[in-house]
Formats: sequence, C-alpha cells, structure tokens
Amino acid sequence: MVVYTPGFSGGTVTLPPSKSAAHRALLCAALSRGRCTVRPIIDSDDMQATLRAMEALGVLVQYDPTQQTVRLDASGLGRPGGGEIDCLESGSTLRFLIPIAAALGGDYRFVGRGRLPQRPLGVYRDLLPLHGVAVRSQGGLPLEISGRLLPGAFRLPGDVSSQFITGLLLALPLLEADSTLQLTSPLESAGYVDLTCRVLEEFGVTTLSVPGGWTVPGQQAFSAGSYTVEGDWSQAAFFLCMAALDPAGHPVHLVGLRPDSTQGDRACADLFGAFGVSITWENSVLTAQNTRAQEPHGGLSGQVIDVSQIPDLAPALAVCGAFARGETRLINAARLRLKESDRLAAMEQAILALGGQARATEDALLLIGQTTFPGGRALGMQDHRVVMALAALALRASGPVEVTDAYSIRKSYPGFFEDFRRLGGNAHVIHVG
Repeated sequence: MVVYTPGFSGGTVTLPPSKSAAHRALLCAALSRGRCTVRPIIDSDDMQATLRAMEALGVLVQYDPTQQTVRLDASGLGRPGGGEIDCLESGSTLRFLIPIAAALGGDYRFVGRGRLPQRPLGVYRDLLPLHGVAVRSQGGLPLEISGRLLPGAFRLPGDVSSQFITGLLLALPLLEADSTLQLTSPLESAGYVDLTCRVLEEFGVTTLSVPGGWTVPGQQAFSAGSYTVEGDWSQAAFFLCMAALDPAGHPVHLVGLRPDSTQGDRACADLFGAFGVSITWENSVLTAQNTRAQEPHGGLSGQVIDVSQIPDLAPALAVCGAFARGETRLINAARLRLKESDRLAAMEQAILALGGQARATEDALLLIGQTTFPGGRALGMQDHRVVMALAALALRASGPVEVTDAYSIRKSYPGFFEDFRRLGGNAHVIHVG
C-alpha cells in the first residue's frame, strides 16, 4: 500500500525511457542477429519479461542496471527451436513475440501471470493457422505454436489491439517473400504502430504504407549497433496531471521527451493544455504550470476526450477531470476494460471511494468536477497506471489517500515514488504481509 498526503513543490524530473519504444528496440536488436547495445533500459517487470523472452529465443543478454544498458549477442537467435516463454504480465511481450517465434520456426509455449492469461489472443488464433502455424489454446494462456510462418496476405482487425499489428510488422520482414498486412476495421492506437515503423526504419527495415495497411518486403536484414531509447510520454502524463492539480501552481520541468515523437501519448501535452495548463518548450525541456491554480477548480475546464488512440492516458486524464469545472467525458474507451485491470471500473471505483463523482458506462467514463476530495482508501487493482494517477489526486485532497497494490508500479516505472518525492510529493509505502 502507498499513502499519499498533500504536498508538492514542483521542480525537474527526467522521464524514464519509453516502455513502448524499449520493447520494440530490444526486439529489433535481437532480430539483427548481431551485437547490439540498447540504452537506457530501466529494470521494470515488463522489460524483464522481454529480456527473458529474448533469452528463450537464444539471445545472450547482459543487463547493467547502474548504466541502464542492455548488451546482447543475437548470433544464436532461433537456435533453441522451441521452449517456454514466460511473458509475466506484459501484453506487449506476448503479442510481439508470438509472430516473431512463429517466423523463426519451432515449438513454443507462451505463459503469463496476472490478467495476461485472459487478455484477447483470438486474432492470432484465427490468423496464424492460415499461414502455416498451428495454434493450441483454450482461449488465452497457455498458448502453444508450432511450425514456421509463411508469407502472404494477412488480414486482421485494427480495433482490438495495435499490438497484433506491431507483432506482425516485426516478424514479416524475416520471411522468405513479401507480405501484405490489411486492416479489416479502423485502426485504434495508431501512434503505437507509427512508433513501430519508426523503430524498424532506424534498424534498417522497410515497411510500405498503403491504403488500409502495409506491404512488408521479405528477407530483410535488421542492422546491429547502438540504440538510444527516447523518454516515455505515457509516464509524462502523471506529472502533467500533478502540475494541473498543484494548488500552489508550481512549475514542473520534464526532461528526456522528444517533441517530434511518434508516441501517440505525446497528445497528453495538448490535452492537459486544453484543461487549462500552460505548456511550453525550451531547450528540449517541457514545462507545465497551472497559472490559475488558486481559482475555483484550479481554473481547469472539463473536456470531452476520445481515448481510443490513447488508452494509457485515461487514468491521468480521469483524475484531472475529477477536479475540472463541469463535466469531463472520456469516450470510445471500451478497450480500457482489457488492460492490466478494467480501467473504466477501476477509476470509477477509486474516484468514488475517495469522495468524487464518476460513472462508468460500457465505453466511457463520466466525471463531475469538484474543488477538493476528502481522501480515503482506494484499490489500485494491481494496475500501475491507476496507482500512479492517484498520486496527483492527493494534491487536492483534504486527507490522506491510501492506495493498495503499490508494488504494481514495478511493471513500468519502479522509480515513480522517488521521482514524485523529488517534486515535493509525499508517498509513504507500507509493506503488507
């Protein structure tokens, strides 16, 4: 459990490396079949899942936590010809590795923990057998594959998860001939696919965008070398929310972000700007400040936000909306129910438990802003983004905010509490049991 109490002085924080970019860079480095260095990589549970998966595929991995550097020798990629891959709770690891393992060929068994065994995999169960790969599953994990992926025309929905698309974009360049990837429904979380294509390009791999999909040439070689991972815009959202809700209006300076990033969550700067936060750039540092913090509702105004392309921003946006004047609606949010928790239900329950007004529908979250919260106890639902978002809520609470499952931040941002404290925040972690 973590207990947040009011307190904040602003300051500077260096964002951790993008988890999304890091997954992609590590796998591209492995597919180079050479020696590569990727940094910075933080020792989060999701990164450990991908590093272990690479080892299961025959890659030699060395991680230096003091330098946040991964050095790998991928000359043995694919030599095991099979085995078990434990993806822990990482949906990215699972959905990226299934087609990669299929492209390498062999017999692999995928397992996971938490809610991962229940997250959707039907796209691969339907698609891969059409391209030479047998798939055995009772609906989720464990899932077993055997055979080698064959090139051709791949048709899949774009509105289930962009991770399926990324997995195929990573795997198809390895095949013996060209392939096409055609979407049968509109693409959601398009920014994540843009990020995939950008990282592939930086590793020397070509993907050709065509109407409704991509053409991917086969027999491509991934280039080895050194790769630097950009800062994480998804994590930036929590600090932008703190800047929005700090009653004293202290500035927050964020270091390590790319203004030209293809991360879809870069939208958080504009979204918090729309709430009423001043957002400026100077010398590659983003500064956020609520210059109207002492007005009612902190001078923030409710918004209607389509989160279909940015589902990971929803918890931070919900917390800001819980204080903004009027109503805030997060719409087109059905996929939030399939994350580490049912995030629509998790945020509704947390805000209600802490004294706010929220209502979840099938695909939306409705919030009525108020000026303060009494505090109380909320369930973290074993979800890192829920636990981190509630740190910002505590800045305008009149009493302590207790949140269970504090350990869940290890999934993506083990240093979150320390960075929060560097900004004057109060987070007291209580180890239970």
